[in-house]
Amino acid sequence: MTISFYDTLSKESKSLEPLTSGKVKMYCCGITPYSNTHIGHTRTFFSYDLLYRMLVDGGLDVYWARNITDVDDKIIAKALVEGVSAREIVDRYVAEQTEVFKKFQLHFPHEPRVTESIPEIIGLIETLVNKGYAYASRSGVYFRVNRFGDYGKLSGNRVAQLRQGARIEVDESKEDAVDFALWKFAKAGEPEDVVWQSPWGAGRPGWHIECSAMIHKQFGDAIDIHMGGRDLIFPHHECEIAQSEAATGKQFASIW
Repeated sequence: MTISFYDTLSKESKSLEPLTSGKVKMYCCGITPYSNTHIGHTRTFFSYDLLYRMLVDGGLDVYWARNITDVDDKIIAKALVEGVSAREIVDRYVAEQTEVFKKFQLHFPHEPRVTESIPEIIGLIETLVNKGYAYASRSGVYFRVNRFGDYGKLSGNRVAQLRQGARIEVDESKEDAVDFALWKFAKAGEPEDVVWQSPWGAGRPGWHIECSAMIHKQFGDAIDIHMGGRDLIFPHHECEIAQSEAATGKQFASIW
């Protein structure tokens, strides 16, 4: 059975050639549970489910994961407004998501959570710092985008364009405006259950580092297929590639 996909990275049709014969390692970006599950989520997860069924029907052994981003600024904001823990917000909306997916008879893959991978996240950041790809500032730890020469290869965005203000965080403590957060230092008044100790100070992971660390934890240095909504191509997937390949020196995913 030959299966081909349109690969976002190469911008062309690409045949699936598993890293291990007969086996496929697939990762899919999941929800950030701070609000109700909606039809957009469900449509995306239908795509994941359809691909999984097709691969299995084709005789492949598929190991896949769909993460839950259970640490995020929006979750924290919701918890502060309601006066509850971040965990309570997460559990509420994950339970709702589960019921919706059951109604549509979608498969449930492994669902790693960010809070289950904090040691791996810190370890990955340490690797990037030691290799000179990351640095600590007053507000957190950041990835040096300029050190990774292939930044922009997935989305087509180039560093010079990004400096003109395209979807970047403005922070005077960064070396360069385009650098992205790997670790955010805790702020006064934030829920205690979203703060962890690290070599750089108490805080929580940045958005992008989470998926890279969970993928490395579940699958190793490389996977066959990485999926996600089109809105995640930039900056999320672009940053995943940069930090993962900077850390390992290997191609992160065969097909995007």
